[in-house]
Amino acid sequence: MYSFDGRLPVDQWPLPTHTYAEQAVAFARAWQSGQATFVLHTSGSTGTPKPITLTRTQMQASAELTGQTFGLQAGDRALCCLNTAYVAGTMMLVRALTLGLRLVLVEPSGNPLTLFKTGTNNFDFFAFVPLQVQAILGQTPEKIEILNQAKAILLGGAATSPVQEAQLQVIAAPVYATYGMTETVSHIAIRRLNGPNKSDFFTALDGVELRTDARHCLAIRAAASNFAWVQTNDVFEWADGTEPGKRFRILGRADSIINTGGVKVQPERVEQIVQRVLAINGLSPRLFVAGVPDERLGVRIVLVVEGKAEALPELEARRSEWTEQVRREIGPYAVPKDIIFVATFCETPTGKIDRSKTLHLAIGQ
Repeated sequence: MYSFDGRLPVDQWPLPTHTYAEQAVAFARAWQSGQATFVLHTSGSTGTPKPITLTRTQMQASAELTGQTFGLQAGDRALCCLNTAYVAGTMMLVRALTLGLRLVLVEPSGNPLTLFKTGTNNFDFFAFVPLQVQAILGQTPEKIEILNQAKAILLGGAATSPVQEAQLQVIAAPVYATYGMTETVSHIAIRRLNGPNKSDFFTALDGVELRTDARHCLAIRAAASNFAWVQTNDVFEWADGTEPGKRFRILGRADSIINTGGVKVQPERVEQIVQRVLAINGLSPRLFVAGVPDERLGVRIVLVVEGKAEALPELEARRSEWTEQVRREIGPYAVPKDIIFVATFCETPTGKIDRSKTLHLAIGQ
């Protein structure tokens, strides 16, 4: 654990106690020296991680927008428990340095709040991946007291499941899903996940422009993108019908669409339906939908589930329910033909499911 005050010059910070803290201090020295550009890497969740150069101006604009959105002020205390080699963790450092936050830095772990006692640790701002919050609520429910002191809790890096969102309702502090990427310097839109204001739609932050391309994929322009349009592969729909606006829902990635028997299926839509049906029955295994070679269809749709078949008998028992729901909402071609179990999913360095590696492992079994 390492703490510093972003209002102070780095020379007045405590000496770093471990390599992880040394890396943060090195970044802070470069930042406070006025370095103009920084090289970060994409997470690799949809391909090979690649380096991206971001300007100081872009990163400052993103940090200031976050501060404005969530009412963060100099002296507020924040926790960084995300990998600082990637944009989510790096931007926690930049927010501390730009907004003057007091930042506590811990190495990423499944449950970062095990390091803190209730009643003596108050934080104003958190950023987690969904599995970290799920672990906190499941393993250490007494730590909810720490979460409830926050002005905002951000969840990013992966989509939240219906079960996870139901679990979040015990948290009094506002919890938000974030949407963004390295190219947009972290989040450019948020979605409330708990409380009376929870929503199914993301809302773009102030100053963010959105538009669509011919594939119905989202394009983004903001100060954080240096006012250049960033074209994504994320298929989306507007909350207000067909007219462009600030509220939208992500349906999936254009490059993940599965062509099965000549019919195009968005796998993320199938995943959401299966997760929703399972959640009603108290089941929440990690899963994803993929396509595998098939002699008749070319590609057939399968459901890949983390765990062992004998440990998840209810998944098969409820198969008719989620199969019928997928058939009703999307169509018969979208129904997974098989269930493939993988003991443990492969993950990217940022904790996202590595679908291609996991599928390769599954097919090889």
